[in-house]
Amino acid sequence: MSEQTTTPPTADDAEKATTSTTTKVDDPSTNKLTPITVITGFLGAGKTTFVNYILKEQNDWKICVLENEFGEVSIDDGLVAESMDAPEDLITMDNGCVCCSVRGDLVRTLGQLVKRRHDFDAILLETTGLADPAPIVYTIQTNSKMSENYFIDSIVCLADAKHLPIHLNEIKPNPTDVNEAYQQVAFADKILLNKIDLVSHEEKLSLETRLKNINKTAAILECTKSKVPLDQILGLNSFNMESILTVDPDFFDTQEGDESHHNLEVVQSVGVTFKGQLHAQWFNMFMMDLLRERAADIYRSKGLLSFHGQGNIKFVFQGVHEQINFGPASMPWQDNEERLNKFVFIGKNLNKIELTKSLMDCLYKEEETEKTDNKE
Repeated sequence: MSEQTTTPPTADDAEKATTSTTTKVDDPSTNKLTPITVITGFLGAGKTTFVNYILKEQNDWKICVLENEFGEVSIDDGLVAESMDAPEDLITMDNGCVCCSVRGDLVRTLGQLVKRRHDFDAILLETTGLADPAPIVYTIQTNSKMSENYFIDSIVCLADAKHLPIHLNEIKPNPTDVNEAYQQVAFADKILLNKIDLVSHEEKLSLETRLKNINKTAAILECTKSKVPLDQILGLNSFNMESILTVDPDFFDTQEGDESHHNLEVVQSVGVTFKGQLHAQWFNMFMMDLLRERAADIYRSKGLLSFHGQGNIKFVFQGVHEQINFGPASMPWQDNEERLNKFVFIGKNLNKIELTKSLMDCLYKEEETEKTDNKE
């Protein structure tokens, strides 16, 4: 398992964060970074149709399309090129899956676009149907040249209402292999439930319930032929740490007894919330242990935190597997605001009771802290 690239906050980290500007971590607009919308979805879900729709219907954005296909012969790029005013802006990465064997190809391609990135307003990155979004996010956030020029605006997952249940039910020969359909749903900020005209009302509702069980934090938009209002797709900046603030409060109120049916899913969403102030060192140790032991199982994590000794500063974090970005929120705790620590974990084999207990063990307790300090 790979080591963590960005660790959760230590006490010193929290102290440093209080003196830094609140926009340095997660406000891409201050640096005029180019937004990247990652488009995922299983084979045949309607991704290319979706890209063509965006290119034809909008006139306000200058868009660069990056496609990657698995195989020697590229077909979809011709379909997309017909929709573009300047087909030369279409760069096809056809020597393998961008998020698997050729991650360097994505870096090289985006690197070549750096000098031209002010010629367009946004990038659409259409991935292969078998793509795991995690390495794409990891690459753009951890490669210095990438993070200085680009940011992930959102991850949009096209879900085929007719065939997605089949893919979700697929059992891999090797139990350790990942079901790509689950991962794509789990990583999404927005899920487009496409081809709803091909299923009954009952089938649609059943699939929506299943998608919400997998990823409660993603908004679901119903559509046919991949057509949705563009203002609900572009320029969202929804893949950011403060997206935790938009999570439905009812999600955190779910009781363990109400979640028994969720265990039927391989991938689940778990929400934890409680009052109090966290001890930075204890929280750091817990998260390091958790991600070291469970990084492969935890696809996404995000949190809103209140730390002891940090005044009114509200902290947020977002994680992709073992990588975590952490920093102060744009707005501090208000005087009349209840200070609730909120956590969202999306992944496999998650136990809400155990996570809640372990996280609450990180609360600052003055007597225990004094004992620890005296021992040291």
